[in-house]
Amino acid sequence: MALLNQSYQMQKYKNIYVGATSQHVGKTTSTLGLVSSFMGRGLKVGYSKPVGQKFLDIQNLRVDKDTILFADLIQFDIIPEVHSPIILGPGATEAFLDNPNSEELYDMVRHAEESLSATNEIVIYEGTGHPGVGSIAGVSNAKVAKLLNAGVIMVVEGGIGSTIDKLNMATALFREEDVPIIGVIINKVIPEKMEKVRHYVGKWLEAQGLPLLGLMPYEKSLAYPLIKSVCEAVKGVITYNADRIDNKVESIIAGSLIDLKELKESQDLLLITAIRSINEAIRKIDMISTHHGIKSCPLSGIVATGQGEMDKFTIKYIEKHNLPLIRTDLDTYGAYLRVSKIEVKINRSTPWKIMKAIEMIEKNIDLNKILEACKR
Repeated sequence: MALLNQSYQMQKYKNIYVGATSQHVGKTTSTLGLVSSFMGRGLKVGYSKPVGQKFLDIQNLRVDKDTILFADLIQFDIIPEVHSPIILGPGATEAFLDNPNSEELYDMVRHAEESLSATNEIVIYEGTGHPGVGSIAGVSNAKVAKLLNAGVIMVVEGGIGSTIDKLNMATALFREEDVPIIGVIINKVIPEKMEKVRHYVGKWLEAQGLPLLGLMPYEKSLAYPLIKSVCEAVKGVITYNADRIDNKVESIIAGSLIDLKELKESQDLLLITAIRSINEAIRKIDMISTHHGIKSCPLSGIVATGQGEMDKFTIKYIEKHNLPLIRTDLDTYGAYLRVSKIEVKINRSTPWKIMKAIEMIEKNIDLNKILEACKR
């Protein structure tokens, strides 16, 4: 009886669906910040990623990767049919076209919503990719948001013309499904252009009847990859200090372009150099550091390209500073290109990013406006 009374007294809010104009614009970052911020206000918050594309198999359970991150944050036991009901992995498109059955997928979404709404005051659903992802199976972001009876928070990258164009196109699918838009978060805005973007995009949003929930400045640290991501990108093998795969990479330096300024300003540099040049590069870094009183090693890891051997001094330096060394058959230019193109997502291995995402949402987004719009 006490549990029934507790459930009855809970303040209920309308479901929130976090969508985005495209991939890699900040859905997970925004969702993470919203979930944590509402929890900090004492609300009982539920989370689900109803449609996922990239998944992991954990204890014979197939779930979207983001679900695992949020299970750690909110501390819930993952129930795949509730927290990650639909996985559109490899082969899903062909399987659906051979045997189309959208109603079965709709039932899965409805079941997740019923389960989470019964035990939470507010439930935040994380979208996947751009608004049209899942359309082939009848579960586009817009369709899923409608099934969940959710209002949408749309995340878009900062700019003016391109931002407005993307918003106009992305919100069209939701308008078509008659899904309400709670508001817009403009993410990754160049700090010097914050007020200009706020004025002009805000002016367009007001004309469309779309609330502006806030702008978040571009935060360089959220774009830092980890050594393990670097290793995957260059298709390499870690031959020293493999336990340091979660070292972050702030910037890249080439073995032939080492200078004092970069060494003084960072402790998380990734050295990319041909193995035949690595001995000279390490000696130069050590010499500059000693001469200018740089006490901490400025490197977080090394990518050594091509064939060759290291001398004892280099090996001793790597061992002394616990530097992960990645060997790859790519040439130096190829390795640099691969690393520079890494798409970075927040995950369990990047706790500093989790904290930063939460801080940015609380500082820049009008949470009161969101909760007011979601009151039942």
